[in-house]
Amino acid sequence: MTRRGDFLEGARTVVPVLVGVVPFGLVAGAAAVNAGLSPAQAVGLSVIVFAGAAQLAAIELLGGGSPLPIVVAIILVINLRMTMYSASIAPHFEGVTARVRSLVAYVLTDQTYALSVTRFRGSAVSEVAFFLGAALPLWVVWQVCTVVGLVLGANVPDWLPLEFGVPLTFLALLVPNLEDAATGTAAIVGGVVATLAVGVPFELGLLVGAMSGLVAGFTVEEVGA
Repeated sequence: MTRRGDFLEGARTVVPVLVGVVPFGLVAGAAAVNAGLSPAQAVGLSVIVFAGAAQLAAIELLGGGSPLPIVVAIILVINLRMTMYSASIAPHFEGVTARVRSLVAYVLTDQTYALSVTRFRGSAVSEVAFFLGAALPLWVVWQVCTVVGLVLGANVPDWLPLEFGVPLTFLALLVPNLEDAATGTAAIVGGVVATLAVGVPFELGLLVGAMSGLVAGFTVEEVGA
């Protein structure tokens, strides 16, 4: 398959995920305007950060008057999981230019990582083309939905449960990757620990859950080896 074909395959693969990204982006946009951010600030946050969970946390903190250094620190902590993704996916991008690696790093998300590593397993594909094919449409949809959420703002009716799209987005990525006892254990332990850790200071619950899931999955894999 050509690079163009791999790019289009990535774009087709990400389409089902976009169904969950749409309400997620609307929530982020509406939350920003309701927290008192100006449209320029909200759009700038969305473009620069481009990370749903981190954006929502940042919006909440900014709306509460938290100092900017604290907000930046929290965003970095929440996105520490991206270092794990980067370490895992980096071998697929060896030999590409620094400019391309920078673009890949910028558009790396939970969704594009999960879709890409699943596709890369044991199959010939242009990794960069497929990855960008999945990542760039997601970036565009996220930015558009954030702006729409800004415009709608408080006009989003309470009976419309947009927040429900957030967990659905991640469930759609999780289920296809539950292949054995190790991945199943990692998912269960990570989910339970992250749920129990809700309210941990500095939004560290997600990171604690992720690390717990990794350790549990690795332990099961080693025991079964």
